[in-house]
Amino acid sequence: MIKIRIREVQLRDLDRVAEIEAICFPVTEAASHSSFKERIQAFPECFLVAEADGFIIGFINGCVTNSLVIYDELFTTTKHHIARGKNLTVFGLDILPEYRRQGIAAQLMNHFIQLATNTSRKSVILTCKGPLVHYYESFGYVNKGVSQSTHGGSEWFDMTLML
Repeated sequence: MIKIRIREVQLRDLDRVAEIEAICFPVTEAASHSSFKERIQAFPECFLVAEADGFIIGFINGCVTNSLVIYDELFTTTKHHIARGKNLTVFGLDILPEYRRQGIAAQLMNHFIQLATNTSRKSVILTCKGPLVHYYESFGYVNKGVSQSTHGGSEWFDMTLML
C-alpha cells in the first residue's frame, strides 16, 4: 500500500485540487477553481488533502450544516456553512485514477469521519450516484433514497452516517 500523508488544505493547494477535480468529475459536476478558493478560505478545516511524496493525489471536502441532506446551493456558495452546525457534508472524494483501489479514498473518508466525531457533529452526509451506494454503506452510511439534488443533471442518493 502506498504511504500517504493527510493534512488540512492550504490556499497554495488551490491549483492542484482544481486540477484533480477536473480529472475526477464531469464538467457539469466539477467544482470550479473559484469555488474551491472560496471553500478553502471559508472552511479549510473541512477540507483534507492526501499527499504521496509531497504531491497531492486526492482530497475530501465539505462544509458544516444543520440540514439532514445536501441541497444544491451548498455546492455553489459558502454562505450556507454553519461553523457550529450538526452535520459535516462531503462534497467530493477525489483520487487521481492512477492511485485508486489502494485504500486512499478509505483513509481520507475515515479521517473525515474522525474529524466529524472530534468536532461533535451528529452525522456525516453525502450524495452519491447509484454505483457508489454500496461503497459508502461499507463505512456505515445508510441510503436514504433518491436525493432532491439535481447537481450536474445527475441522479443522486442521500447517504447518512450517524455518529
